[in-house]
Amino acid sequence: MKFIVAFAALVAVALAAPQHQDKDAHIVKFDSDNIGVEGYKYGYETSNGIAASEEGQVINAGTDNEAIAVRGEFKYVGDDGVTYTVTYVADENGFQPQGAHIPQPEQ
Repeated sequence: MKFIVAFAALVAVALAAPQHQDKDAHIVKFDSDNIGVEGYKYGYETSNGIAASEEGQVINAGTDNEAIAVRGEFKYVGDDGVTYTVTYVADENGFQPQGAHIPQPEQ
């Protein structure tokens, strides 16, 4: 009998838990232009508060040091309801994210 009561309580808790609406999210905005050999640019936004944009371009073209330099940003709503935003640069110095919630090394 105790097992049935405990099992019923467990099922009730599982059914009462908030359901993530991410599975029902859809794209509400998408921009993509200037995609080519020399670089690219895109951005999107979804119905659940996720958004991202990025722009990249080739640097030192035609040399042994040819690379791509990228700048971008993304944001999302955390489980705590707070919108988190991360801006970043990715280049020959690596990936360098910045955000109010990301610890930064002391200089």
